Amino acid sequence: MTHLVNDPTTFATDSLRGFVAAHPTYVQPVHGGVVRATGSPSGEVSVVVGGGAGHYPAFAGWVGPGMAHGAVCGNVFASPSASQVQAVVRAADNSGGTVLLYGNYAGDVLHFGQGAVHCRAEGADVREIAISDDVASRPVAEWRGRRGIAGDLLVVKAAGAAAATGRDLDRVVAVAERANARTRSVGVAFTGCTLPGSREPLFGVPAGGYALGLGIHGEQGLSVAPMVPATEIARTMVDTLLAEEPTPGVAGYQRRAAVLLNGLGATTYEELFVLYGSVADLLTERGIVIVAPEVGEQVTSLDMAGCSLSLMFLDPELEELWTAPADTPAFRRGAVPAGTSRRIVPEDRAAAPVVEGSAESRGQAEAVVAVLDRVADLARRVETELGRIDAVAGDGDHGQGMVLGSAAAARAGRAALGEGAGARTVLSRAGAAWAEGAGGTSGALWGAALGTVATGLSDQDARDGAELIAAVVAGGRAIQDLGGAAVGDKTMVDAVVPFVERLVETYADDPDLPRAWTEAAGRATEAATRTALIPARLGRARTHGDDSIGTPDPGAVSFALVMAEIGRVLADYDVDHTCDPSSRSTSTVNAIVAFEAEGVR
Repeated sequence: MTHLVNDPTTFATDSLRGFVAAHPTYVQPVHGGVVRATGSPSGEVSVVVGGGAGHYPAFAGWVGPGMAHGAVCGNVFASPSASQVQAVVRAADNSGGTVLLYGNYAGDVLHFGQGAVHCRAEGADVREIAISDDVASRPVAEWRGRRGIAGDLLVVKAAGAAAATGRDLDRVVAVAERANARTRSVGVAFTGCTLPGSREPLFGVPAGGYALGLGIHGEQGLSVAPMVPATEIARTMVDTLLAEEPTPGVAGYQRRAAVLLNGLGATTYEELFVLYGSVADLLTERGIVIVAPEVGEQVTSLDMAGCSLSLMFLDPELEELWTAPADTPAFRRGAVPAGTSRRIVPEDRAAAPVVEGSAESRGQAEAVVAVLDRVADLARRVETELGRIDAVAGDGDHGQGMVLGSAAAARAGRAALGEGAGARTVLSRAGAAWAEGAGGTSGALWGAALGTVATGLSDQDARDGAELIAAVVAGGRAIQDLGGAAVGDKTMVDAVVPFVERLVETYADDPDLPRAWTEAAGRATEAATRTALIPARLGRARTHGDDSIGTPDPGAVSFALVMAEIGRVLADYDVDHTCDPSSRSTSTVNAIVAFEAEGVR
């Protein structure tokens, strides 16, 4: 377990602050992460990496000359938000364009993709590459859909070196894509990892055994085998990776490989060296020339005992870049000229000043904030249970993400209300805060949904029931469009679609929103329960799809729980304490705005 914790909800922030304090000559803090402390040549391509906390040295530990120019840092095992990506890209920009590198996980794809879209809208040339090196996660024919693990280091090193030599954006992108296509990794685990503040690991490995094919976010291995000597584990790992070796002589490959034996957080270096001795012998026996091997921790998983082996099958250019100088807090090679200038970081672009909302809209905004507080309280109460069901086939952090996202949304909504904002602005800021506070796939979906519902509200007047229903429909559609899931994929969408459909149907028959909402929440609960009968087809749980049978989807469950909570508030709401029941600014409608907004979060 993690022992040195102040507050589990601020663990990632506290850790990053200490990292910056420990390495002031390498990095400086910016909103969303860190960038280099020293300047880079004007026109140099900037390489920005990122992902969740819990993996140090990935990703902030790779910021420095010869590697990354910036790192976007999310919460523990959760992708950073689009706004954080956008902020770090701005701060790292050298006017040569930017390459975004991140592991191929649904949350990272969503957030980095949205961040890139926002940056391009501002005129920046930003490209993305999702690293996909884990051979255990998908068959070779689907290698682009594989998840990214320790091979991240190899790809980032190649891209960073290419940028440092002055290659333009197209060439840096080509290098990174080829490095990704040539990199293969496989991992083994001897224990699970434990989230900060928790006492139990996200998964367990049977005594006397080891797991093969695990992820780096607490995802279980794909199989468990009896413990054997290190030589046999090395043989399994080497055989697995060499099964996908390129054909010698094709595209410059001459059986030379960069090798990384990576510790996952709680495996001693002596153990890694024991294993690497066997790995080196086996590769040499198979005719592979090892180039500049690395043994140590580069992509960890909190306190997990285990390791991974990565090979990058080299061509002459990739070998040149792999062996090129680099100087970062966690990875050093050769001699890099010391930076002499301090990097000037542009100021963060603060949110636009609040335009004061009308009295009617501020009344609705007050109700929005009240419901955000209620949902934040709900999330705290169900955090453990959501984490438990998420750990069956996922990474166990869904409860934590709901707590962080809802709490951030409540704080942001309250702050906007204090500035005099109306309902639209309050909800919009709450949505952005949810995405940034939670990260991950669900953070992106809740944030997008809230933001979409906000566009159906107003800062000038109050919305009536029909307008609120339309906003809810749009919010539900935003979840589907952004996540790309359909009913039957075992995701939040399995509860969202029946909720929205039933809400619309019931309200059309009888425009009594409390009753319609309660019925729709019941439909969402039934649908969420039924997800226990199907395997996961999307997200991190897809790797263990059949293992999820018997357990409902945590995203669908959390959605249904929030809907039911809103239904209870609606049913209990005092509709008679307002002065003008005919006005659209009555407290009843005020509450409805909040509940509907909350309903798609």
